[in-house]
Amino acid sequence: MSSSIRIQRIEGYDKALPELTRRGSFIDPVLSASIRDGIRRVFGEDLSAREVVDRILGDVRRDGDKALRRYTKALDGDARQSFEVDRSEWREARSSIPVELEHALETAADRIRAFHQREPSRSWFEHTPQGTFGQIIRPLERVGIYTPGGLAGYPSSLLMTAIPAKVAGVDEIIIAAPPGRDGRISPAILAAADIARVDRVFAIGGAQAIAALAFGTDSVPHVDKVCGPGNIFVVLAKQMVYGVVDLDQLPGPTETLLIADDSACLELVAADMIAQAEHDTIATSILITTSSQLALDLEPEIERQVQELERSEIIRTSLSSTGRVVVVDNLDEAVALANEFAPEHLCLLVDKPWELLPSIRNAAGVFIGEDSPEALGDYAAGPSHVMPTGGTARYSSPIHVAEFQKIISLIGANAQAIEELGETAIQIARAEGLTGHAAAIQRRLKR
Repeated sequence: MSSSIRIQRIEGYDKALPELTRRGSFIDPVLSASIRDGIRRVFGEDLSAREVVDRILGDVRRDGDKALRRYTKALDGDARQSFEVDRSEWREARSSIPVELEHALETAADRIRAFHQREPSRSWFEHTPQGTFGQIIRPLERVGIYTPGGLAGYPSSLLMTAIPAKVAGVDEIIIAAPPGRDGRISPAILAAADIARVDRVFAIGGAQAIAALAFGTDSVPHVDKVCGPGNIFVVLAKQMVYGVVDLDQLPGPTETLLIADDSACLELVAADMIAQAEHDTIATSILITTSSQLALDLEPEIERQVQELERSEIIRTSLSSTGRVVVVDNLDEAVALANEFAPEHLCLLVDKPWELLPSIRNAAGVFIGEDSPEALGDYAAGPSHVMPTGGTARYSSPIHVAEFQKIISLIGANAQAIEELGETAIQIARAEGLTGHAAAIQRRLKR
């Protein structure tokens, strides 16, 4: 028998503030009993998530393909003869998916490409009496993109990451995705790889995929940057290889925060909470509302809608464990709480949503009005849906073209620059005790 949904309700700004600013952590994640059993089966002992990842990274760095094959067999099923998926298999997968899905992926790809092509990212030079100065924009040479499997395959995440990288001009884009028990990658993911025009695909999942991309093996070339979402082991692996490679972000469990007033449609508010909750049991759905009646009616409406959905038990568990309904006195308090929480997705289901926008400081994506559901942004609106979570939207951004480029400073100074700026540099160099720096400029002044 299905359990009923019980969403925690919080009354007032003051009570909600500590609840919404209490952050989770990757330092010591809590693992389920089934995951702990799996760890004992694979490693023969109890290990924390961090210890598991540390061991996998060390093994792959030392033993390369041999370790990849061992972990793939233990965690995913029999490893393929070759980790790399031949391009003919991409084309076969693309022809095997429903025509409607292929057209949907192509339409989404066109939207994503068109959106990111609008981003300004070009070199600039300024010619001055002191010489020429500027910035040279260069794309990264090789990027690795992790595309998760698990509870569901996500071809949309591949499009949302690979296409901005392609627009940026990255030379080589490599996909890593976990294989199923038959050793094959989801046909939808392979079709998306073909549509996104990536260069290579490898059937490797989990922390071992991150290790292979970061360190390289005989089969897998090392990359300059690793991108893409994943489970806690993938996130920890990304965190631990930072410095060997660059990262996009450390995406944790997905989250949506809705602000609604008494004009909001109960049916749509419930639908948006459900859409977020169905990702997994630790996805976060939060409603902040000025309407006590909306808060009161929400659970029965969710119960009504969830009956007809395939992932109803995941939704029930998610909303009951991480869902929140907060009732506040006014929209100013609602926006203030949203800024403190800094959500991945912020949905404004209010009478005049554009009036709230100037007050929004911290959110990865803002969805304006009832006709801008987060679900549309997940697939077809255009901006990448790979966004910062866990409060990191206070300082980081969604995937964008500049993620895949680097800046090289250009300094083409001349004799006039030495004459006019040399003494300034000398004084600062001497203050820092770097007399060799000062001497290098003095010699030019004497010359």
